[in-house]
This record gives sequence, C-alpha cells and structure tokens, in this order.
Amino acid sequence: MDVKPNYTLDVRGEVCPVPDVETKKKLKTMQSGEVLEVLIDYALSKERIPQGVKEVGGEVLAIEEIGPSEWRILIKKL
Repeated sequence: MDVKPNYTLDVRGEVCPVPDVETKKKLKTMQSGEVLEVLIDYALSKERIPQGVKEVGGEVLAIEEIGPSEWRILIKKL
C-alpha cells in the first residue's frame, strides 16, 4: 500500500505488551486523518495491535510482511 505515514514507530525487538502499549500511546497523541506506520517483528503483535487500535479510534489500513518475521502495520487515526 502506497500511503505516506506521518509517523513511524519501530518496536522491532520488543515483545508483548510493549508494541501494543506504545502503538496505543502514539495514536492518542495524533490528529484525525494522520497515519502511523508500526514496524514489528513479534508475530503476536500482528494480531493484538489491530484489536487494540479500535479502542483508541484507529483503523488498520494494511498489514504487510517486509522481511522474514517482520511486518509493517499502517494505522489511520479516525
């Protein structure tokens, strides 16, 4: 997906609950319409982050595999 993120949160190397908590914390500080790119290498976060962002007014635009066991999640603040 060719979306230019406003912010990048690199939580590679972190395990639960850090990626989830940091993603929610960042989303709370963002303006409506802004896009956050989250870089993760912890597979469980791929499931947990999309569930958690709904709680703080976010929408997952895409989850892309960017390398072996590495993903990029694009989230739009609603």
